[in-house]
Amino acid sequence: MSMNSFGHLFRVTTWGESHGPALGATVDGCPPGVDIDVADLQHWLDRRRPGTSRFTTQRKEPDAVKILSGVFEGKSTGTPIQLMIKNTDQRSKDYGEIARQFRPGHADITYFQKYGIRDYRGGGRSSARETAARVAAGGVARAALNALVPDLKITGYMVQMGAHGVERSEINLSEVENNPFWCPSAKTAAAWADELDALRKSGNSVGAIIEVVASGVPVGLGAPIYNKLDTDLATAMMSINAVKGVEIGTGMSSAALTGVENADEITMGPDGPEYSSNNAGGILGGISTGQDVIVRFAVKPTSSILTPRKTINLDGESVDLITKGRHDPCVGIRAVPVGEAMMACTLLDHLLLHRGQVGDAGGKF
Repeated sequence: MSMNSFGHLFRVTTWGESHGPALGATVDGCPPGVDIDVADLQHWLDRRRPGTSRFTTQRKEPDAVKILSGVFEGKSTGTPIQLMIKNTDQRSKDYGEIARQFRPGHADITYFQKYGIRDYRGGGRSSARETAARVAAGGVARAALNALVPDLKITGYMVQMGAHGVERSEINLSEVENNPFWCPSAKTAAAWADELDALRKSGNSVGAIIEVVASGVPVGLGAPIYNKLDTDLATAMMSINAVKGVEIGTGMSSAALTGVENADEITMGPDGPEYSSNNAGGILGGISTGQDVIVRFAVKPTSSILTPRKTINLDGESVDLITKGRHDPCVGIRAVPVGEAMMACTLLDHLLLHRGQVGDAGGKF
């Protein structure tokens, strides 16, 4: 039984461990004839790469992606695309002391209880290092989306770090690429820098909330009940390491609204239906409305911290554990490009499903 794959028609299987020789992804279902440039894939990986600022893990990985199959003369062939990223800066000795101890907040103990064996070097398969393969696959999905829906754009950014969020009135997407937090507010980014510096020096960590928006999404993606677009988006985002909550549109806050406040009123515009608001996050009944698709997810604080935490060892004995090694004080920072990649993969998958089932048979005004 495969539990390392996601997607229906555009299907991605990731492989590899944090401290193994390499990791990567097998991408199956990419349409033929799509321009695939390794430099374009590398662009997305460079945004996720560790060691790019003092606010991320100082593990120095170039994350250089190689295309081993499925691309000929710069175009996809319609066959599986094999992507590989070599690990070059493993320091497995940092994890020698936890070979017999279970790090609180990590998957160590559940992996051992489920499989009876675990790769303790950096968490093995459960490490956030696995997400590099998803970002590479997301680059393929973006290339295909660009060919099929040129106006579709995906943008991710951090809207909250710890208890401090971005004021909606201050959001300026042109600021997202100008700071190490992918923050849409220069003022908030400066405050976050001071806060994270203090946390990093004290050996602590903090969580974050990431928002990913897709504009230019065609109407009709998704299906009622079991293949809803928001169902698959929620699954995709929740599968990212350290994510503990996902919401679409207004999400959890919609519970505090009345029906009058929540309903996105519809009028007829010159180019079709228009909506007065977007509490639904661009999805109604599991099907895209043509508005921006908006997803947010919460990332827990990095569990690898220098503050002693109580745990047990393989003999069931109580011990105090300090996690050594190189870790992100806020893993949510590098989750931004991962969320974008999962949005791209999910939208392409649903676009292909929609074309296969419906084609041009949708209702017209």
